Amino acid sequence: MFYYVYILFSLKDKNLYVGRTSDIFKRLERHNNGRVIATKSRRPLKLIHLEVFKDAGKAFLREKELKYPSAGKFKKELREKLGIDRV
Repeated sequence: MFYYVYILFSLKDKNLYVGRTSDIFKRLERHNNGRVIATKSRRPLKLIHLEVFKDAGKAFLREKELKYPSAGKFKKELREKLGIDRV
């Protein structure tokens, strides 16, 4: 089994969302169908970053790492690389 840590970009509010799942396709479908409370009002969403792990614990730690303010530099560089700006 694989575990995924992902970053979504909201085309509506231009913000990022960090999440973790073991079924990326199902999870993205739930996000874009409005079945995830945290992103329901922020649709449509676009997958902009994906990391794959074999270990659930490592995926959990990476998700937490990306949610901390210290990940700001990584997220800023990701935005610049993809040419997406905040409003």
